Amino acid sequence: MSTKEVFSHLLQMIAGVGVFLISCEIISRNLEAASSDKLKKMFSKVSNNKLIGVAIGALATLIVQSSSATTVMTIGFVNAGIISLYQAATLIFGGEIGTTITGQIVSLGLADSEVFDVTVLFSSLAGIGVLINMLTKKDSTKRIGDIISGFGILFIGLNMMSDAMDAFAGLEELKLFLADISNVLILVISGALITAAIQSSSAMTSIAITMVASGLISLEQGIYLTLGANIGTCVTGAIAAMKSSENAKRTSLIQLIFNAGGVILLLIADQTLKGISRNTQSFGILFERMFPGVPHVQLAMFHTFFNIASVLIVLPLTEKLVDLVKRIIPDNGNQSASERFYYLDENMLSTPSVAVHQLKKEIINMAKIAIDNFNIAMHIILTQDYKDHEQFKDNEKELNFLNKNLVDIVVRLTGSKHISRKDYLYLTSTYRAISDFERIGDYSENIIEYAINLKDYNETFSKNAVNEINELQSLINELYEVTIDIYNTGNRVEFLKAKAIEEQIDKLTKSMADKHIERLNAGICSANVGAQYLKLASDAERIGDHLININDKNYELSH
Repeated sequence: MSTKEVFSHLLQMIAGVGVFLISCEIISRNLEAASSDKLKKMFSKVSNNKLIGVAIGALATLIVQSSSATTVMTIGFVNAGIISLYQAATLIFGGEIGTTITGQIVSLGLADSEVFDVTVLFSSLAGIGVLINMLTKKDSTKRIGDIISGFGILFIGLNMMSDAMDAFAGLEELKLFLADISNVLILVISGALITAAIQSSSAMTSIAITMVASGLISLEQGIYLTLGANIGTCVTGAIAAMKSSENAKRTSLIQLIFNAGGVILLLIADQTLKGISRNTQSFGILFERMFPGVPHVQLAMFHTFFNIASVLIVLPLTEKLVDLVKRIIPDNGNQSASERFYYLDENMLSTPSVAVHQLKKEIINMAKIAIDNFNIAMHIILTQDYKDHEQFKDNEKELNFLNKNLVDIVVRLTGSKHISRKDYLYLTSTYRAISDFERIGDYSENIIEYAINLKDYNETFSKNAVNEINELQSLINELYEVTIDIYNTGNRVEFLKAKAIEEQIDKLTKSMADKHIERLNAGICSANVGAQYLKLASDAERIGDHLININDKNYELSH
């Protein structure tokens, strides 16, 4: 083979790897968008049941086609305090099982057939998917077409890699050179470094399977490269956890201990077995006997068997593993509960469908903080009891933090190429909702100022005025409850109910103004008390307006 041909086949192999990685991105993006609701529901069902956690981790990895993405999501959930470290561990275990499916698909694509070329058959899916996409205008069907195209492109990349590997397999000098690389540590480290560089253990495993299938390397070498890939995939999680909380760092460490520990134990067992049997063959010979004549299947099955076996061994020890990482990374005692997200985390943005779901929870939590401050303010102005004033101040800081930072999150999510049409439309409504809830907090601050004014002048509202204010507060709280229900469901019945409550608030505030004039003329209240009373009624009415604004926009989007 000439130098020109070698260079050409090298470029073909690089192109094949590139096409393979692009196909994984296409499949991941469209599977995630198509399954966004399923992803949201799955993560909401994470519990302390180990098997459920493993199942959710495996299924999530199947959907996003990346154990690294599952790990980053998990770190995000832990960092936000949504799931425990124990639950995170089981999700990571499941992700390591889910990631083996890509290897099985690649193995299937390399199967020989006397009737037809399997790789060519699967590659034709690229054209079929494009045809589906061209013949439909429905987003969901287009997405299915893109997924089918993605799998077709995956096999095109696989075919390019396979052809290049077959060409290199004809170079005896190269085969002899590779055959001399028998040092276990060099192979494992090489697999880890390549995986860390391309950020995909699935791609590294697929390359190893292709090399084994072409005879360029032995099954034993392929096994060690694959073991290295299991370690290299931990780099993504480590980067994600670097600037996060202690629990996020612990989650990354759990993955590293699980993956690296499993590899180390297997290598020790393998080398011990060789020493006892005085045989240079690794235990990969077991897979050669189980699946004779199909080295690509042997390596794919090894990968699946190894990851499942590792999970089965470690799963009963999950509590001990969690305790270990807590001792290695102790609490620093500096974590603050103020001015933070409750359900969101930067790492979740890598999976937009999940991030949008958590964003909605974050906005609903912002609404709760806003209405809590309204009720604290109302309690203070009616009773002159300031014991919750500091809590009010903390809440206001939190509202300002959320107002600023949630908008930034929305901007970043809206600009994502991976967002579904449904989620995009929802995101466009969030700007107004965030602003409206922040304004409720501002009006609550005004009410505190009115309370302080009354305190300074040693004045209070009359009994009748207090009763009217209590009625107004009750209606605002009722409207808030209906608003949150509509925000979650878009229920038409609740929407009409919200409109009716708003009308009651408008009538009540108008009535309050009339009664205030009567009391002022009767000398029951002073001009200053009356002024604070009217401003309070006006601000409460505006709070109701902001709540109904949120209902209008959300109802419009849901219909």
